[in-house]
Amino acid sequence: MSVAPERVEAWVAGFAARHGGHLVSVTGDERMVVLRGADGGRAEFLVPFPPMPPAAPDGLIAALAGHARAERCVGVVLVRRGGHAAGVFHGAELLASKVGSRLVQGRSAAGGWSQQRFARRREQQAGQAREAAAEVAARVLAPYQNRLEAVVFGGDRRAVDALRADRRLAPAFAIEAGPFLAVPDPRLAVLRDTPRSFRAVRVRVVEAGEAVGGEDAAHQV
Repeated sequence: MSVAPERVEAWVAGFAARHGGHLVSVTGDERMVVLRGADGGRAEFLVPFPPMPPAAPDGLIAALAGHARAERCVGVVLVRRGGHAAGVFHGAELLASKVGSRLVQGRSAAGGWSQQRFARRREQQAGQAREAAAEVAARVLAPYQNRLEAVVFGGDRRAVDALRADRRLAPAFAIEAGPFLAVPDPRLAVLRDTPRSFRAVRVRVVEAGEAVGGEDAAHQV
């Protein structure tokens, strides 16, 4: 599950109440914070945009919440088939953006020469779509390059991976951060909504007594 940065401390209080009434331990490092309830239940927080500054055990939850709430300058690049969107956020505020699309036809059931011609045309369209996506991403991100703390990608993984060879986007991929955003066709409304995902803190909950083959079985809500 994912927890909004503003709700981390309230979520922890609720977890403690549901798991024996209190926490028996809070441990962690720059990438993960682990809570253990009195009933044996466990919650594992993945630190967003690691590393998190060091903190004493009794200050880990506050440190995690503060780290998650920080208003970073983050780039977002979404690519799916012929659609693309790029934006720069300060916290949840969208500072700059551009959205576009290029036609990429679906697969053809035809055979023979017709299929080969269609495949060549489709590949040409896909290449034009990649070029357009890379151009837009580079144009939107470049003015903020010295301010960007991370760039988050999303859409279709293969479409994004096809951009990795573009030298214009090397600085963006150098500061790539998760999670990869599974979003529908990139539109402005979709782009504007991405802070809800990339700013959220991901949590993995393991209930007391759950085991498969002698190992804890985690479930993600």
